[in-house]
Amino acid sequence: MKISKIALATAAAALAVAPAAAQAANADRASAPATKSTKMGGAPIGAIIAALAVVIGAVVIATTGDDEPTSP
Repeated sequence: MKISKIALATAAAALAVAPAAAQAANADRASAPATKSTKMGGAPIGAIIAALAVVIGAVVIATTGDDEPTSP
């Protein structure tokens, strides 16, 4: 019981300190200039197709013809 409380306190302290440590680590970083241009121009067709698939899936699930209750 005592070991689990110590482990819980250690995990909580690590979660509390992690954002400050991450912010301090990124202070000296600088961005590098891009040497080559990317070929991903235009409309984000993949994102549009994925969003459309999610909407169609939600509509199909919501409009299934199973109106009978599971329980008696």
